Amino acid sequence: MNTSKSLLSVLMAFVLLFSSCATSQQASSTQPDLSNNNGTGARKTGMSKTAKGGLLGAGGGAILGGVVGGLLGGGKGTAIGAIVGAAAGGTTGAIIGRKMDKQAAELQADMKGARVERVGEGIKITFDSGILFDTNSATLRSASESDIAKMAAILQKYPDTNVLVEGHTDNSGSDAINQPLSERRAQAVASSTIAKGVSSSRVTTQGYGSTQPVGDNTTAEGKQANRRVEVAIYANEKMKKAAEQGRL
Repeated sequence: MNTSKSLLSVLMAFVLLFSSCATSQQASSTQPDLSNNNGTGARKTGMSKTAKGGLLGAGGGAILGGVVGGLLGGGKGTAIGAIVGAAAGGTTGAIIGRKMDKQAAELQADMKGARVERVGEGIKITFDSGILFDTNSATLRSASESDIAKMAAILQKYPDTNVLVEGHTDNSGSDAINQPLSERRAQAVASSTIAKGVSSSRVTTQGYGSTQPVGDNTTAEGKQANRRVEVAIYANEKMKKAAEQGRL
């Protein structure tokens, strides 16, 4: 606990340092709040996700991303670390954030079987593995293909992003079972996404087994939360250059 608090203190110090150089823009009153569950409505803070994209860097995105990636891996999901680690920061990050606001809103509107969140300069999508797969299976249920198809369609509409697909399990069973299962599930979602038209060059996969829980594995609810597939969507180099040059 003390270690976590120390890491959090370091994180806050980085945020305060870089925020003095960052570009901030006030939230539009019409923007949907995509930060909690699958809800819509007025944002609860006075800063838009676009502005937060600017806050996460101002030239220090890579440094701050490394701190956040390590800090958040166990409690918030590794996809968040991937997004923050890829952040451009500053004015460029703010412009990318505005583009991601639009994409997240479209994903939110179309995908009812997944949780869509705006994180920094990217988007995190969480699928409950119980919706995607049968127990101990890495074969996608036919019903789950609909949301993946909708995700793929929007990814094709916004081609200048990278996509990381991560598989996670609860701690039931051994690592010898959970690790390869998480890898196969991540690959199943990635393969389905690619089959629906998304370039394979944009998509990577990672399996974590039970090593990155977001819930309490001693409870049924916690175990269910830990059985998931997370998708991180973040800007590629082409988008970053376009944002830097004012062409985004």
